Amino acid sequence: MSKIFDCITFFNENFMANLRFEILNDEVDYFLVCESIYDHQGNKKKINFNLENNNYKDKIIHIIHDKKFSKKNNAWQNQAEQRETIFDGLKIADGDDYVMFSDPDEIPNPKVLANFILKEKYGIFLQKMYCYKFNLYNQYESPWEGTRICKKKNLKSIDYMRQKVLLKNLKQPFWKIYKEKSIQIIENGGWHFNSMLTPEEISIKLRTFAHTEFAKSEYSDINVIKENINNKKDLFKRNITYKKVNLDENYPKYILDNKKKFDYWIL
Repeated sequence: MSKIFDCITFFNENFMANLRFEILNDEVDYFLVCESIYDHQGNKKKINFNLENNNYKDKIIHIIHDKKFSKKNNAWQNQAEQRETIFDGLKIADGDDYVMFSDPDEIPNPKVLANFILKEKYGIFLQKMYCYKFNLYNQYESPWEGTRICKKKNLKSIDYMRQKVLLKNLKQPFWKIYKEKSIQIIENGGWHFNSMLTPEEISIKLRTFAHTEFAKSEYSDINVIKENINNKKDLFKRNITYKKVNLDENYPKYILDNKKKFDYWIL
């Protein structure tokens, strides 16, 4: 039977990573967490993931990218290099095992993973997107093309699977053979809990991740971020207001069973 390897790149998202482990534990065989000692802008950072104190440490593979990025001033290239380091943790995977890749806040639906069969080379999980809070719905960017999946034997590159395996490829004419089209669309594919961080953590993220255009204070200032959260507004000055919704049976069971624990993250 094929095993499932759930892979993420990690910066400091301990809350979201631990939520992910709780939600997916019954369906995932190994969690692979790839962390770098540099942020995507090439600055040195400390290791933030605490493996020893994690409830699921026996099935977590913590990979550390400990080399300087080859292009300090190319954040996108640095992001890609960190992603490819995930291969170091996939040496124990067999060819028919499944490899999922997500950002930490893109959580696939465990009900979909139960008895999962991939019929194409790649799969894209379509996920509902929420911002700041579990029940602050971003209807403008849902469904979100989040988690990707393929069999280990078909995995060319983690960054390729993320950047080139796209829903829009399926609308390309047949003669564009350079566009990846062997893609299975996975409906009801989970949740993208975007920017579920404290204002201080969001500010750090904006100043260190690959989208360098958002490092400016007009986006990353903590007071600006707090105002956006309070007004349910978008971080990036797009004309978007998020919508409060009720928690229902479409949410992960773990969240529904622990509402009191997650009180801060529910409106």
